[in-house]
Amino acid sequence: MTENTSAAQKPAQAAAQNSNGQSAELTRKQAAAASNSPLVTEYGATTVEETVVQKLSGIAAREVPGVYAMGNIARRTFDAISERIPGSRTQVSGGVSVEKGERQTAIDLIVIVEYGAAIVEVAENIRRNVIRSVEHGTGLEVVEVNITVADVHLPGEDDEQPRESGHELA
Repeated sequence: MTENTSAAQKPAQAAAQNSNGQSAELTRKQAAAASNSPLVTEYGATTVEETVVQKLSGIAAREVPGVYAMGNIARRTFDAISERIPGSRTQVSGGVSVEKGERQTAIDLIVIVEYGAAIVEVAENIRRNVIRSVEHGTGLEVVEVNITVADVHLPGEDDEQPRESGHELA
């Protein structure tokens, strides 16, 4: 073996090179145990796309009381226009960007908070809900959730779209 071999490959290679007749099943189990991830099992690997993490994060953030909308003004304007097109779907991943690796993910959110809500409390509730939703739904470890509060929705500013709900998915 070379020195550049990853830690996850070493147990599988060692098992494959074992001369006392270990089965392929044992090799798979050792490789799965070495990966230390629920996404890699002895029977195969599961890959979760970034869009899945974005949608789960967007829905989880919108469920938090005090969140009026997601995304900056340009994103919300685009979503408002596109939702008026017959047959279009509610955009639940707006205001969410994701960096995803094989076992971990980092999430950035842009939110609009309702006037009167405690921003720090809303942010912590968003963070808690997003982490729980993404880790439970995907098996990925969420290493960070960064939240940008782009605006505060004031009462009477009803010329914008009403509060978005994750329950209106088409």
